[in-house]
Amino acid sequence: SAARLAAEQEVENLSGLSPNPEKDIFVVRENRTTCLMAEFAAKFIVPYDVWASNYVDLITEQADIPLSRGAGMKGKCGTNESELELSWLDQAYTLKLSFLKEGHNTSRGLEASWRLSRIQFTYDSSERTYFKDAVSPGKYTASSHRLSALVTPAGHSYECQAQQTISLVSSDHQKSVQLLLSEVRLQPFDIPADFVFSEEHKCPVDQREQLEETLPLILGLILGLVIVITLGIYHIHHKLTASQVQIPRDRSQYKHMG
Repeated sequence: SAARLAAEQEVENLSGLSPNPEKDIFVVRENRTTCLMAEFAAKFIVPYDVWASNYVDLITEQADIPLSRGAGMKGKCGTNESELELSWLDQAYTLKLSFLKEGHNTSRGLEASWRLSRIQFTYDSSERTYFKDAVSPGKYTASSHRLSALVTPAGHSYECQAQQTISLVSSDHQKSVQLLLSEVRLQPFDIPADFVFSEEHKCPVDQREQLEETLPLILGLILGLVIVITLGIYHIHHKLTASQVQIPRDRSQYKHMG
């Protein structure tokens, strides 16, 4: 029954545990076991119209809407589909993230991966914290179209410290809304133990930054090794040549020999 399902499912906003005030932590548990974990910092950039000073022309302003720390949440876990829904500022803003796990035929056989398959963001431009004097204020929905983001091998968590931008299309005259995600660690399927992420799959930007950090160190070590080997060879060669009998090159010295 629905009542039994609600009793068995728990959702927890653990954002207060994060040392970064912009980063949120959400956990969905079913049957006393974690089935979805999400950590990230999120901000929406929403364009909206206001009247120009002549009250004839429209100009575009921009609302920067961060995900609030005290967000309410709902969650849903499944074998192949999971969902996280967040709302804040008295339901003025709602974010729904949908995840999908599926198999693919590859040269190595059937392999499964999961991805962020859909984003839906509803916002109310009559809300005054982030919107100032919007023309035609009201509730709008910004959605992703055929989204395939955060693609991760099944059984792994996704990690990306770098900021990434996902574009959404708004019902407000097809305006483009930007979702800025950073410091992401996320796993909507196959969590191995309660509150424990699986091994992380790093995003390409993080992998490249890690390589840029470690490459000078590796090159320095190789250069140091080459210098040590070169000095070692020189030292051995010098000792060998020094221990050989020196034959006089001036023939006049031969009469003194023997």
